[in-house]
Amino acid sequence: MRKESSTNLENETLLNASCGMAYTIALIGGRWKLPVLARLVNGTMRYSQIKKDLPTVSERILILQLRELEKDGLISRLVYPEVPPKVEYSLTPLGVSLAPILQQLSEWGEQNRPVNAVEEHKNPLG
Repeated sequence: MRKESSTNLENETLLNASCGMAYTIALIGGRWKLPVLARLVNGTMRYSQIKKDLPTVSERILILQLRELEKDGLISRLVYPEVPPKVEYSLTPLGVSLAPILQQLSEWGEQNRPVNAVEEHKNPLG
């Protein structure tokens, strides 16, 4: 979060207003936003389901990313008035419009990711 008087914020605002790609990256940028959106393409999910699918994300960061996606109009959050609270997340029409782009990003990554990237991550010492 930047100060409202920040030059960086002013530059980011100008860039996002004049460049569609920068605006898109500002909305979906963040380590966990794309994985969350990709899961919601398949339908509505409860918070616990999302957390289970992304076990390495901390609860704090997941909640922050979900809030940003909701604030930006890409997902909706439905809270049921019951105890314990039941919360469901789903894509908004704007979020659904990203589905083909998410698919293309995934395909590009599969085709261009180094073949041994997963093995190197599991055993960084070689």
